[in-house]
Amino acid sequence: MEGLGDTLEAVDAFDRTLVAGLLRPRPDRVEGLAVLARAVAGSPLAARVAEAAGKAATGAAGEDHFVALAAARTALLGAVHDALAVGADEVTGRRRQERTAAPPGEGPATNLPAAARTWLSDLARAGWQGIDHELAGGAAPIVSAMLPHPGLRRLATLLDGFAAELAASCPGASLERIPARRWGDLWSRALLLTLPGAADRPAVTTVSGRLLPLGVDLHEHATAAQAQVHAVLEPADGTPPRLVRASVSAPKPDTVVAAGVWQLLRPHLSLLTALGEGRSMDLDAMPLTDEGDLLWDDTRARAGDAADALATARVVLPAATALPTAPLDRHPVRLAEPVFLEGYDSGQDGGTLTFTAAGRAFTVDTDRIPAASPLTPEAVAASRACVGLLRWDGDGFRLQPLAVETTVRKKAVALHAGAWAGGTTDTAGARAEKAATDAVTVLRERAGRLLRK
Repeated sequence: MEGLGDTLEAVDAFDRTLVAGLLRPRPDRVEGLAVLARAVAGSPLAARVAEAAGKAATGAAGEDHFVALAAARTALLGAVHDALAVGADEVTGRRRQERTAAPPGEGPATNLPAAARTWLSDLARAGWQGIDHELAGGAAPIVSAMLPHPGLRRLATLLDGFAAELAASCPGASLERIPARRWGDLWSRALLLTLPGAADRPAVTTVSGRLLPLGVDLHEHATAAQAQVHAVLEPADGTPPRLVRASVSAPKPDTVVAAGVWQLLRPHLSLLTALGEGRSMDLDAMPLTDEGDLLWDDTRARAGDAADALATARVVLPAATALPTAPLDRHPVRLAEPVFLEGYDSGQDGGTLTFTAAGRAFTVDTDRIPAASPLTPEAVAASRACVGLLRWDGDGFRLQPLAVETTVRKKAVALHAGAWAGGTTDTAGARAEKAATDAVTVLRERAGRLLRK
């Protein structure tokens, strides 16, 4: 895509300035500030960013200047997101709703966002090579003070995770590899969330109709797990179908892995059971944000008829409309566009699987297939139809499989990444569920003994 590489290079150039820090900028890193300023020269941010870049180049930047630089960086990645979304829409033939401008909100009556800005500005001055435990630990009292305020919890969670990641990397001077893009993302997003109205909740309406699951995207870490179900909503009022999501997160012990993760998530989202059973759900006045996220309430949903994800993808998905993305969420990594492919040719090149359909080649990201499912890279490679998420991975679009149609023992079968979400009689899945149950039971007993003491 034209201009994409130059835009990302401007972001990378600025990120390199944050590596060494902006307290006493090195001459060889100052150019990154100028590159960032030139990249937004034709935008409403031009004057403020040019001033901020000039101040930062002399080591005299204040908090407002850092906010302007973070805004410029975010705007560039937002432009990349928008260009990639247009490309994804061309691949899928999908329509996308325009976002309506919302009136600015009021920030919480507290000086805590200002304290967060001060800490984040100190990070920029020190640079990633200058972080130490004292600097990283400076966020702890701010986070503790923010948590009682619902409007600040989003920022508090981001600061807490960011500070913990920095603390685990101290001292910065000894790091062999610095995740400059990632830390730049976290830094700039946190800075903008300190501004009034930036962390406002999106507008919410209620919807009724039939929800047809397409698949689930499972994220698993040592201490947490999240499942995000992608689905098509057929509204009861007869309006065109929409792409929506429903998410659930839960803390977990590191001994709970594979299919055992579903035990932690299942009680909080009945949609997972319906997904595992291959059923639709009937919704009644379910809250829905203007960005397509269902605020799940089990009292407003009941299990419906059988609904095959591949059939939904064939028949309903082509007519579904995508909802817009919130301004601060416009980032290439947020792209996850449901797509359906069939009749493709599979090929392997150096261990990389590709699907070629209608003259387009799609790199298949088999690393994203969760261990907590019967879906395997081998089954995906042998498939003839696939429901997946189209994602951007730096060098091009990649396809994350959610469900495939393949042949097992000369019979056509469908395999889903969320097949075990509602429980399973599969031997491997049942064994993992039992192991997780035993682990959780032991941990609860130990916790009970500690509390009694």
